[in-house]
Amino acid sequence: MKVLLTGGAGFIGSNIADAYIGAGYDVLIVDNLSTGREQNLNKKAGFERVDIRDFEKLKKIVEGFRPDIVNHHAAQIDVRKSVDNPQFDAEVNIVGILNLLEAVKGLNIKKFLFASSGGASYGEQSYFPADESHPQNPESPYGICKMTSEKYLRYYFRTFRIPYIALRYANIYGPRQDPLGEAGVVAIFTNRLLKGQECTIYGDGKQTRDYVFVGDVVRANLAATNSDFNGAINVGTGIETDVNTLYETLRGIIGVDLEPLYAPARLGEQKRSVISNGLLKQILKIDNLTPLANGLRSTVDYFRSRS
Repeated sequence: MKVLLTGGAGFIGSNIADAYIGAGYDVLIVDNLSTGREQNLNKKAGFERVDIRDFEKLKKIVEGFRPDIVNHHAAQIDVRKSVDNPQFDAEVNIVGILNLLEAVKGLNIKKFLFASSGGASYGEQSYFPADESHPQNPESPYGICKMTSEKYLRYYFRTFRIPYIALRYANIYGPRQDPLGEAGVVAIFTNRLLKGQECTIYGDGKQTRDYVFVGDVVRANLAATNSDFNGAINVGTGIETDVNTLYETLRGIIGVDLEPLYAPARLGEQKRSVISNGLLKQILKIDNLTPLANGLRSTVDYFRSRS
């Protein structure tokens, strides 16, 4: 079975590509390498260096490869960048998915998988953990684009019968996460602590997130590839962890005695974010999620091996 995987040189996409190839899929990666890394590319996958905003090139690739599955992970993922430049965010995240949907419209593909967001699309939660029926009230252009993309997926499913699953991710961490640029807090803390550098916590550190290991996200993608379900599924642990606890856990694993620096809270940052994983377990049969301490150890080992 053929999989067209966008963003396959990135943190999440490259881990998914490895799993697809390990499972015997024929994988073609499309990535412009703006944030993805060439060394992340699996040598057994095909590769096209193309920007998803370029419809003509994308359509030509799709028509030549004729995928059975589209797995869309190419994106602008920096929330702060989306606030500073919402036009660019929409060009990549909305025009990009529309280009893909238009390119595959007549191909009778088996599934279109989309990397959506739980925290960014739900916004400030009215109950905890948020399930898939929780109102979507995004508070950033990035979150608005994720919500809008899901609405387009529903439209293309109803109108053109393109089956889809939108995987609403929690805060993903793990091997290959870039500690620079658009990185998450786990990669940033790990990188700095291994170098003996102080880390900055914004606000009081009591803000919570749902941290899910990239290996569990990969499992969810493989399960979704063969699922008959259409709609949105949260991919998270259902467990809240505050930033102070995360820092102390990493500090203990790494074995350093550095106190964090505290800075003023960042404008618009959510206080609590945690998503339900009921459908993840029920529909995709993903259980036994990686405990945070185990996932953090794997992440630290990865960073250590490359330092």
